[in-house]
Order: sequence, then C-alpha cells, then structure tokens
Amino acid sequence: MTPVRKIDMSTPAIGRHQALRHLLSLRQLRDSVRLQPLPSLHIALVAAMQAALAVLLALVVARLSPWPQLVGPLGLGALAALFGRFAAPGRRMRIVGICAVMLCAAVFVPSLASWAGMPAQGMVAVLALVAGAATLAVSHWRLGGPGAVIVVFAAGASLAPVHSGQQLLERPLGTLAGGLLAALVCWATDGLRHNAVQRVQLPAQPQQPWPAELAAAGRIVLGAGLAAWVAQAAGWQHPAWAAIGATAVMQGSHLHITMNRALQRMVGTMLGALVAGLILALDPSFWWIAAAIVALQFITEVSIGYNYALGQITVTPMALLMTHLASSSQAPLAMPLERVLDTVLGAALGIVFALALSSLEDRTNLHRLHHGEGSQR
Repeated sequence: MTPVRKIDMSTPAIGRHQALRHLLSLRQLRDSVRLQPLPSLHIALVAAMQAALAVLLALVVARLSPWPQLVGPLGLGALAALFGRFAAPGRRMRIVGICAVMLCAAVFVPSLASWAGMPAQGMVAVLALVAGAATLAVSHWRLGGPGAVIVVFAAGASLAPVHSGQQLLERPLGTLAGGLLAALVCWATDGLRHNAVQRVQLPAQPQQPWPAELAAAGRIVLGAGLAAWVAQAAGWQHPAWAAIGATAVMQGSHLHITMNRALQRMVGTMLGALVAGLILALDPSFWWIAAAIVALQFITEVSIGYNYALGQITVTPMALLMTHLASSSQAPLAMPLERVLDTVLGAALGIVFALALSSLEDRTNLHRLHHGEGSQR
C-alpha cells in the first residue's frame, strides 16, 4: 500500500486568514529588512561588470548607428547578461543564449499582436501569456535569477503601437543584437568568474514536476493579467509595470518569500522613483542618462543580493531612464509616480493571488517558520 503523506498533527491546520496574520506580522517585517550574506562578492562584482558593460555597449552602438531608434531594443537584449552568474562556464553561455532568444521572442510577440491590430485589452492578455510562458521556461530549463520578470519587462516595453512591417522586424532584431552583445561580453570576461564559481556551494535547483510548473505558470498568467487589466482600467499609461510587479512577487517559492518580495519591491520602488524624478528633473542629455543607467545597473547587481529592496532602489530609476530613452514623448516627471502606483498594485495583487492559491502545505510551512524563529536562520 502506498503510504499517505501526513501533516504533523502537532501543527494545526492553517487557514488563509491565519496565514495572512503571519504575513502582516512584525516578524515578517523584520525578515523583509534583514540583510543577507552574498554567496560570493567576487561573482557579484564580475556579474555587475558584465551586465553594465553589455548595457553600455548596447546604448552606444544604438546611438552611433544609423538606427538610433533601436536604443530601447538593444538595451533590452543586453539584459541577457543578467542570467547565469553562478553557472559553470559552458552552461553560462547556454543560459545567456537562451535568455537572449527569450527576450527577442518577448519583444516580437506583443509587437506582432500590435501590428495585427490587437485591441488594448487583447494586448494585456498577450502580456499575461508571455509572463506565464517565461515562468514556465525559466523553471523548466532552470535558468535561475532574475527569472521571468526581466522577460515580462521586455514584453511590456514592446506594447507601444507598431506602425509598419519594418518596425515589426526592427524591434526583435535589435533585441537579438543586444543579446549578442551580452553574449560577447560574457564570453570575453567570464574567465574572471571561473575560480570563484568552483568555490561557491549553492543548493541544486530541483526539477519540478511538469504539472507543478504548469500550475505556477498559470498563477502568473492570472496575477499578471489581472494587475495589468486593473492598471489599464484605471487609465494608467504603463499597465505592464503592474504585471511586472505581480510577476516579481509571485516568483517567490514560499509565502514568506512572496511577502518579503512585495514589501521590498514597494519600498524600494518608492525610493527609486524619487531618484529617477530627481535625475529627470535635471533634463539630462542622452549621454548623461546612459552613464546613469550603466552605473545604476552595476550597483543593482551587487546590492540586490544583500536585500531585494536595495536592488529596487537602483533598478527602478534605471528602468525609468531606459523607458525615457526609448519613448521621449512620455512626460518624464509623470513616470516615477505611475511606476510607484503600478508597483504597489502589482505587488498587492501578487500577494493576494499567492495567498488565495496557496496550499495547506504552504501555509503550514509559513506557520512553522513564524513559530520557530530561532531555528530558521
């Protein structure tokens, strides 16, 4: 007879209302502000250098080329350098290549839908499906951090209307070119990681069963889609930012991690939006904005390992500055406020969805964590 898995009878059945009390507790708040040790400062610095250099090359190449309008797509493609920082050298290059193709596809799909005349609500559905597909790909191929949220960011940046077949081709090809630059940077500099990677002992990423991967992707589709739809219904100009917030929060593997992500993302985004507003208020030139983006990218890749909120303080202005470069028609000082509103909406809906769709095992683990502080860290 197959044994039946039982929950420890010493732990009572935990309902969603009790789990919510845990998530809103002072202990959870303390946990969200705690600094974590980096697995390797050396790897963090090399990865930060690679990402910053890839973005710098993408911005400069686009600006000096005959196609300066491709500065946004090339910058998006360069974000492939963010992936695989702890992977062995050969696998690192495969991960960067896969992610470059994923970013290209994430740009092409909504661009194609726009060119085909998809209405605004349909574009939100496309964005949600891209978020789910990216979640499935990241999990199934074990691509690691920063996860599907970067792919959703690329898709969201491509929701702007496509007016010609040439523009339809330019966007994904520009993104692929940025991904190629990222791969070249990583290939040329990855020797700086080799010895450090061999010394770092990280827990292996378990391969989840296919039904579990599909269920996680489905939750992301629902959460990201609802967040973007609410933002769109509210008349906000960038509903994709709400979808990004929901995706980032729901990537957490456990309820307490999901809540930490929500709190950290909201606080970090508020502070980062302030930084972006101060920069944009100075009406900087392209080259000053590019320099700021590169510096912020480097700082993000080092600080985010200590605490997700620290990374959000710098990644938020970086994303807003990239958006400003790609679409200068947007009133620059309106973007930071909308970014905050979209992020709060997405993070809040993300935690609601995570709690509503949580299993008894998820809630029981959360209860044990909150009643066993001394043994959890």
